Amino acid sequence: MLKKLHLSFRSIIIAIIDSFYPLFKGIMPLQTYRYAACGGGNQVLNILVYFVSYNFVLKKQVLHLPHIAISPHIAAWLIAFFVTFPIGFYLNFAVVFNGSYLKKRIQLFRYFTVVVICILLNYVFMKLFVEQFNWYPTISFIATNVLVTVFSYLTQRNFSFKQKKIENTI
Repeated sequence: MLKKLHLSFRSIIIAIIDSFYPLFKGIMPLQTYRYAACGGGNQVLNILVYFVSYNFVLKKQVLHLPHIAISPHIAAWLIAFFVTFPIGFYLNFAVVFNGSYLKKRIQLFRYFTVVVICILLNYVFMKLFVEQFNWYPTISFIATNVLVTVFSYLTQRNFSFKQKKIENTI
């Protein structure tokens, strides 16, 4: 039952995304397009969740938890992350990089490793942009996402969901 649901959901997502591919066919390969479409949609959701969390949920106030206080821009980032991480993994695994020869548990471990690095990069860039450069948090979040997304795509494609290279035979 769950596998059928996964295949149906995957097919629907691919059909919707690929229906716009002819517009981009001349400028990028299908996999890059799918990554851009899935990642772009997830990033829009990420930014929206961040904005709403920062401005309306946290009301730009420090989040006080037992034994720790989290600045509002970092707390909003964490909220956005916990919403979009599972969506991003599913889209990468099922839609973008579905041809990997690696075992699923290896893909998951590698994906998690890259995500941990991305978390650290997000934290460092947010701290740097907001607290050192005094940029507005939402602008800092967008700049951070651009930098981390480029890193993430390259590592996910070449490490987490690695595919065998096809040798050119002449």
